[in-house]
Amino acid sequence: MYDKFGIILRIETTTNDVSQFRHYREVQHYDGSKENKVAPMKKTIYSLHILAQLLKDSNRRYLEFISLFDDPSDGVKKLIKISDPVKENDRSYKGFNFFSRDDQKLFEILARGEFNINGFQNRMIRKFIPDFSPSSITRILKRLLLHGLIKKVARSRKYYLTKLGKAVITTGLKTRSLFVIPSLAGLEVTAV
Repeated sequence: MYDKFGIILRIETTTNDVSQFRHYREVQHYDGSKENKVAPMKKTIYSLHILAQLLKDSNRRYLEFISLFDDPSDGVKKLIKISDPVKENDRSYKGFNFFSRDDQKLFEILARGEFNINGFQNRMIRKFIPDFSPSSITRILKRLLLHGLIKKVARSRKYYLTKLGKAVITTGLKTRSLFVIPSLAGLEVTAV
């Protein structure tokens, strides 16, 4: 496998010893008799078509294998997008932190089933966070909007989670409950 001219990934299979491959062919014995059976491939022009097919199949299987590798670069870009602050009109909106109590609470609220069906508004979020004023909820919604986690329905005050928003929220909640909390539960904390 190599990058040809820096523009295309090329997969090639070469072999010097074709006898490691077996195929159905006519075999001639020392006594002069002939029979058709599965035998090691010979390095002749007559084996070229079969060898080409075997190597092509080998390349296909290898491509299928490497296509299963996860490419984390897209996930890294999305994590940077939601974690870094965003500026709009000379105003900065902080990114989201998977370990922040406030952000976790917000993710838990947005993950509610009824919001997936009907969407949500400022007043609906305020029911679950009564300590926050309407203006602070508006800033949170603006922050979610600028980071691409929600989208606004045209000519309304209703929002829905984007595909990225759903992925981020479920990942954030799963990471915390399945990995972080159980890992820390077994640790003993000592005061310094």
